[in-house]
Order: sequence, then C-alpha cells, then structure tokens
Amino acid sequence: MTTLVRHLMWTAIAAAALLAVTYALPPFRNYQLATAAAYLCATAGLTVLVGLSGQLSLGHGAVMAVGAYAVALSQNRLADAGLTGNGVLVLSLALGVLAALVGGLIVGLAAARLRGPYLAGVTLAVAVALPAVTTVWAGVFHSDQGLSVYLDPPPAGLGYDFPLERWQSWLALAGALLVMLLLANLLRSRFGRSLRAVRDDEAAARLAGIDVARTQVLAFVVSAGCAGLGGGLLAVLTQSVSPGAYSLTLSLFLLMAVVVGGLGRLAGAVWGALLLVVLPDLTHTIVASLTLSPAAAQRLEGNLPLAVFGLTLIVVMIAAPGGVQGVVRRLLP
Repeated sequence: MTTLVRHLMWTAIAAAALLAVTYALPPFRNYQLATAAAYLCATAGLTVLVGLSGQLSLGHGAVMAVGAYAVALSQNRLADAGLTGNGVLVLSLALGVLAALVGGLIVGLAAARLRGPYLAGVTLAVAVALPAVTTVWAGVFHSDQGLSVYLDPPPAGLGYDFPLERWQSWLALAGALLVMLLLANLLRSRFGRSLRAVRDDEAAARLAGIDVARTQVLAFVVSAGCAGLGGGLLAVLTQSVSPGAYSLTLSLFLLMAVVVGGLGRLAGAVWGALLLVVLPDLTHTIVASLTLSPAAAQRLEGNLPLAVFGLTLIVVMIAAPGGVQGVVRRLLP
C-alpha cells in the first residue's frame, strides 16, 4: 500500500467518524469543533514551519488575518454582484489561500536571510503592523470595526431546518482534513526530508545539494497557505473579521499550541488546536463560578487564558518535552 493510499484511507475514516460526531453534538459544540478545525489549519502549517524547518514565526495570526480579509472582501463583492452559493464560497477561500501564499512568499524571502531573534523580530513586526494597515486603508478594511462576511445558508438539499453550526463544522472539517492530508504526504516526500535536513544542520544540508534558502522560503509559503485557509474559515464561522480577532496574542497562542501539542508532529497540531478552543472555555467557566465585579471578571477573563496557556507550556516543557503527543506515544503500546 502506497503512502498516498494509506493517508487517503485514514482521511476517509476520520471524515466518517467526524461526520457522525457532528450529528451527535449540539449546535454550540459543533461551532467549537468547527473553530478547532479552523485553528488546526494554522497550527498544522506552523508545525511545518517551526517544528520541521526550524524557523520561528511570531506573526502567524497576521497571516491568518490576510486570508480572513481576502475571504471577507471577495465574499461581499461577489454577493453585491449577485453571485452567491457554495461554489462562490470555495472560490473565496481559494482567494484567501492565494493572498496568504503571496504574503508568505514576501515574508519568506526576507526570512531566508535572517536567523534567530532577527527572524522573530520581522514576524513580530508583521503582527504588530496589522491594525495600522486596516487604519490606513480604512475605506477598504473599516479600521477596528472590521468587515462582516456574507455567508449563504446551508444548501436547501439538506433541509430547511438543517443547523447552520453543523454546516459550518462540515466546511471547517473539510478544510482541516484537506490540509492534514496534503501536509502528511508533503512531509513524506523529498521536500519533507529536505526540511528536516535544513533544520538539523544547514551546512550539512547545503553540502548534500539542498538549496537551503529555497527550502526555507517554500516552508514559509506552505505554512502561510495553511494559515490563510484557517483564517478564511474562521471568518466564515464568525461571519466577521477585525484586527482584534487576529492580534499578537493569537500569534503567541498559536506558537504555544504547537509546542504544547508536540513540536514537529502533525498529531501535535491537533492537540494544540483543541487546546486553543478548550482552554478559553475552561477559564470562562472558572471566572463564571467566582463572585467578582463585572469589571474584574472582564479583566480576569481576558488575561486568564494566556496565563493558563503559559503555565501549561512551562509544565509541559518540564514534565513532557515532547508535548501532549509525546506523552500519548509513550502511553500507547
């Protein structure tokens, strides 16, 4: 059995299982599942960049924003022109991925010449500059207010009472499964081996005939495309996009998620995406159980998820350097 056939088989099994899960979950849990799937696109791409090519990015939230804004603009413009339907949504998501690919190529070309803190600084600047861009071109991006995203109702063939959240989870899960299938095959290819060689020793990789700069740029482009799809799907789920939703905090959350989940493993990206959804929900439950003033509760709810994620990161790095996936692999026979 070839690698592609094996991956297709596992993808089909996962799709069937997730389809059954969406029928068992209530609407809100379906929405959370869809959000985790959108985050998975970004964490899987970041796993390729950080875990397998050894390049650090502190600005992947901004890359997600590029995809989200591209989807919002294309969806709204096409709807104004009278073009609607699920085929149009697929086109908008493809445009979101394309915009993120172009952004990733630009950042990747600069990143190929930088190392360590200099590379982190460039990607950090990208994340910080996002609100300024939306303010300078406020006529297009509507500044901090952001844009609404036009979304058609579920197809009529599913029934007029088909839950919107289940339809959104199908869309997001389809995107996440596609990303995981493509990346799983990519990492088994010659490009995947080149990534690992560049990460482990650039000089040795260069002596082996690998074009280090081109490999690093391609890693950035692949990772940006995945993040663009994740951002586009997130815009479709929330039906809005604004700079506050793709802040520097989101970039830090994404980076911590791939480390906690298991750096360098696609399965670790799954754990990281789930944590991105579960931890804020958990902290909201904790804050709601405390007797606090509304102002104090708002401040605590805004900062507690980052604190909990940071504490989780410290504990995992001390107790299980391989992340959650490393623990799972040790426990399995």
